[in-house]
Amino acid sequence: MLLQRYRDSQRINHWLIVLLFLCAGLSGLAFFHPSLYFLTHLFGGGPWARILHPYMGLGMVIAFAFLAAQMWRDNRWTDVDRQWMRQSGDMIFGGHKHGTQPAHKYNAGQKIVFWIMVVSLLILLVTGFMFWHAWFPDGNILMRRVAVVLHAAAAAILILTIIIHVYAAIWVKGSFRAMTRGTVTDTWAAHHHPLWHKAVKERPPA
Repeated sequence: MLLQRYRDSQRINHWLIVLLFLCAGLSGLAFFHPSLYFLTHLFGGGPWARILHPYMGLGMVIAFAFLAAQMWRDNRWTDVDRQWMRQSGDMIFGGHKHGTQPAHKYNAGQKIVFWIMVVSLLILLVTGFMFWHAWFPDGNILMRRVAVVLHAAAAAILILTIIIHVYAAIWVKGSFRAMTRGTVTDTWAAHHHPLWHKAVKERPPA
């Protein structure tokens, strides 16, 4: 039996964010260090990479904002998440010594990833505007330098968070199909998100 986890619109939005993240990330890395400047060739050279980068980043933030508006309620921290964190060591290193981990639609680890992404993208948005020369040519030099450092730090944190997110989706077998087909198996839901599984099963049919 299959359970719907994501609607088509949510999955399309998710993959749009992935595409824009790759484009904004690669173009941003090109300016992070001279050894990575060759990445500008993916975007038509240095000038074009510099022009396109902020627009791709802004597009990513806007797309994520639509997705976050639908998901933030399911990512609120609860007592169940504190219990999940206490048992997370057993899950990672001990092979579920205490049985199934308690979790609603998202577990504590997924919620941490979600809120790190929210904060990181907010910092990237604000600091990016502070030194976007095309639209904001005037500004305090010191503030711009601080903004560049914060922008780079937030980008590094976001990239590491996304790597963890992708690794977890691959590591937990059956998770990847949720964002490719929109559904998960009944067994997967009962094992990894038992409280969400129970709520879905008790929900009256549409």
